[in-house]
Amino acid sequence: MRAVVTRVKSASVEIGGHVKGQIGPGFLVLLGVHRDDTEKEADRIADKLCGLRVFEDENGKMNIDPAAAGAEMLIISQFTLFADCRSRRPGFSLAARPETAVPLYERVIALCRERGFTVATGEFGADMQVFSQNDGPVTIILDTKEL
Repeated sequence: MRAVVTRVKSASVEIGGHVKGQIGPGFLVLLGVHRDDTEKEADRIADKLCGLRVFEDENGKMNIDPAAAGAEMLIISQFTLFADCRSRRPGFSLAARPETAVPLYERVIALCRERGFTVATGEFGADMQVFSQNDGPVTIILDTKEL
């Protein structure tokens, strides 16, 4: 799995001109599922998201985890994170098919909610417009092959 995690002051996602999900301060997470991913990768990335200490403490150091910061999460499925760009037209054969990706995407969401986070979402496979007010900016790429 791959996630692009942006610390935000706020974020929202619209589908067809209607707000599907929105959050205040927290993480906007673009989540891609690789074709070989399993529940193990979903568990690992959810654990990392819930414990990523990138919120500032009283000394301005990134030392506070999302729970202590009162962070919310907006998690958006993003199969293009596994684009093969060796040619000018990206290929997406490394991205998981929906029958694999959807349950793993939903597992990450459920695991974050189980840890007490408010989690908003987009809609898997939908044409979405994502808006965010970045905080910092702080943007981190997580890849379960490197965690």
